[in-house]
Amino acid sequence: MKITKKQLSLEDGLQNEWVISNGIGGYASTTVIGANTRRYHGLLVAALNPPAKRYVVLSKLDENISFETGESYNLYTNVCENYISDGYKSLESFEKDYLPEYTFKCGKAKITKKIAMEYGRNTVVIKYVIKNDNKNAKMTFAPLLNFRDFHKLNGEHYYDIDLSLDGSKAKIYIDKVRDIPIYMYCSDSRVIAHDHDIFKNMYFIKEEERGFDNKEDLIVPLVYEVDIKPKETKEISFVCSLEDNTEITDVNKVISDEEERLKKVVKDSELQINKVRIKAEEKEYNEVIKDLVIAADSFVIDRPIFGLHSCLAGFPWFLDWGRDTLIAFEGLFLITKRFDLAKEILLTFSRDIKQGLVPNGYSGFDNRPLYNSADSSLLLFEAINKYLKYTKDFEFIEKYFYLKLRNIVDNYKQGIDLDDNNIYVDKKDNLLVSGTPNTQNTWMDAKIGDTAITPRNGKVVELNALWYNALKTLEYLAKKFDNKDMQDMYKKEANAHKRSFAKAFYNAKKKCLYDVIGDEKIRPNQLFAISLTYPVISPSSKVGKELFNTCTKKLLTKYGLRTLSPDDEHYIPNYEGGPLQRDSSYHQGPAWTWLLGLYEDAYSNIINEDKDRLEKEKEIIAHEKFIKDEYKVFKKELYNPEGVATISELYNSEPPYESGGTFSQAWSVSEVIKIITKLKI
Repeated sequence: MKITKKQLSLEDGLQNEWVISNGIGGYASTTVIGANTRRYHGLLVAALNPPAKRYVVLSKLDENISFETGESYNLYTNVCENYISDGYKSLESFEKDYLPEYTFKCGKAKITKKIAMEYGRNTVVIKYVIKNDNKNAKMTFAPLLNFRDFHKLNGEHYYDIDLSLDGSKAKIYIDKVRDIPIYMYCSDSRVIAHDHDIFKNMYFIKEEERGFDNKEDLIVPLVYEVDIKPKETKEISFVCSLEDNTEITDVNKVISDEEERLKKVVKDSELQINKVRIKAEEKEYNEVIKDLVIAADSFVIDRPIFGLHSCLAGFPWFLDWGRDTLIAFEGLFLITKRFDLAKEILLTFSRDIKQGLVPNGYSGFDNRPLYNSADSSLLLFEAINKYLKYTKDFEFIEKYFYLKLRNIVDNYKQGIDLDDNNIYVDKKDNLLVSGTPNTQNTWMDAKIGDTAITPRNGKVVELNALWYNALKTLEYLAKKFDNKDMQDMYKKEANAHKRSFAKAFYNAKKKCLYDVIGDEKIRPNQLFAISLTYPVISPSSKVGKELFNTCTKKLLTKYGLRTLSPDDEHYIPNYEGGPLQRDSSYHQGPAWTWLLGLYEDAYSNIINEDKDRLEKEKEIIAHEKFIKDEYKVFKKELYNPEGVATISELYNSEPPYESGGTFSQAWSVSEVIKIITKLKI
C-alpha cells in the first residue's frame, strides 16, 4: 500500500502507524511521517530476554541534507509541546509493500529510505538511496538513543554515556549497563562525537490522549556525516544493533532476505488467486491477502527457553497470551497453512499446565506462567478440534495432548483454587462455576484496583459452552483412540450438562442467553453456544436462531460486535480518555473485531445444520452479503487506518467508529482472515 503526498498531512501522518518485527519480540514502529507519538515507538525496540523485557534503544534517526548553495532540508519530524519540525513537508510518499519505505524530495534531489529488521536478531538496518542534484551535498544522521523499558519514560534524564569509536563503528554503553552495549555503523561516513547532547522534551501525543506522562529526554551521542557529489546516486547503509560486527552487516542482504521470507510466507499460504489472467478485483484481493498474511506473521515469536514458537497478542505493548493465541489460532496458523508453527503453538501453551489451567500468559520480567484465566484451558480443546479439521494429525494429538486434555477436565471437575480462580462443576446441575467478585478470569477482565468493571463470577455462558465442547471433544477422541469406557463417561456428562444449560441460560423474555446466570445483560459471549465444533445449543434451533438474531440486531457493527447492548443503562460506546475512563468502557460497549470470527462461526454452523431448504437458501445469500460487506470494510481499514496494513484491537461502536487499544491486534487480524477468505470473487 502507498500513501501519497496528498494523504500525508501532518494531522493524518501523526495518526497512521506501522510496525515490523524480528520474530523474537523486538520491533520497529513509528508513524508514516516518522514522528514518534507513543512511548512504544522506536526504530529498535529490542527484546533483552526474548520475547520479553523490551527496551527502546534507537528511538529515531534524524536526517538532514544540505547543499553547497545553502539550501537545507530536514527529513525528520519531531513533536515538542510548542514546536513541530518540518521534515514531513519534504515527504513525497510512504509505502509498505513488504517493508516500510519513505520517499523524500529535497529541491531536485530524491531520497528513499527503507527500514528492515534482521530476523531473529535485535538489529535494525536502514538503506538510503540519494539521487543528487548537480550540487555538492552533505547528509547528516543524528541517532536519538534511549535505554529504557518500553512501558516507561526517561523524563528529565541524565544519560551516562561511554562512547568508543572504531572508524564509523560506534560502541555505546548507556547508564553504566556494561553487559548490553549498543553498536552503530553508517557507511562512507565520518563521525562527530557529541558531549552530553540532550534532545529535551520529546512529546508523545498518543500518551497524552491516553492520560499518561508524555515527555522525555533523549541522548544524541554522535552525528554521522556523508558527502554526496553532484549528480551522484549514492547508497548509504545505517545499522543499529545489540549484536557486534555492525560494520560488516550487509544491509542489502538483510532487506532482501526479509522480503523473500515474507514473500514465501504469503505464497505458502496458497490464499492468493493464482492464474495467468487476473482481473482487477482479483488483484486487489491478492493485495489484501498479502497484507493480512504479513500482519499475521508479525505476531509470531520464538521463545528460546522453550525451544518453541509463540504468538504476541498485539503491538505495541502485549506479550503472548494463551487466550488470545488460541482464539487467533485458526486464522493465523491453520488458514495460512503454517501447520508446523501450529504444532509449536499448541505445545507452548500446554507445557506449563498447572492444576488443569493453561497459562494465560508469561511474566514479562521472569517468564513465570500466569494463571488468571478459566477459559484458556477450554479454548485449547477447540484449537485442537480446528487443528484436526485441517490436518487429520491424530497421532500428534494422541501423543502429546490426549492425557493432558483428560487431566484438564479432571481438575475442573475436582475444583481449582489456584490464583483464586474458584473453578468447579456444580454437582446439582452439572454447570461450570468460576471466579469470585474480585477475580476476573474471563476475557472481559478489566479491573480498577480491586474492583471488577464487568464482574462475571458464577455460571458464565461462554465457559459453560466451552465446557460442553471440551466434554464432547474428549468423547470423540476417546472413540478415536478406542477407549470405550471413557467415551461413554464423557458422553453421559456432556448430555447432562447440555440439558441443564438449555434450562438455565435461556432468557425467553429477551430471546437470548444470560451472560451469567442471573445477569440479563445482552453481550456477545452467548455466541459461543452456537459457534464451536460441538455447540451446546443447536445453531438452527429456535433458540439458536433467536440468540443469533438478537446479537445481530443489538450488537453487530461493521467493525465488530458491541460488548454490551445499547439498550443497557451501563452502555458506553466509545473507548477514550485516561486509564480510568478507558478501563470503565473496555467491555461496556466498544466493538471488538475478534468477535466477528465468533459471529461468522455461528453463522456457518446455522447454515450447515439447517434442514429447511428455503431458509437455508436465504441464509446463504445473507451470509455472502455479510462476507462481502466485511471485506469492503477491512479492505478500506487496511489502507486508511491507525495501523498501516493491520487491524486494531477494538473500535468505538458508533460512527465514525474510531479505533482504539493496540493498533495491531493478533485476534483481530486472524478473524478478518477467517472471514474474507470465504469471499467469492
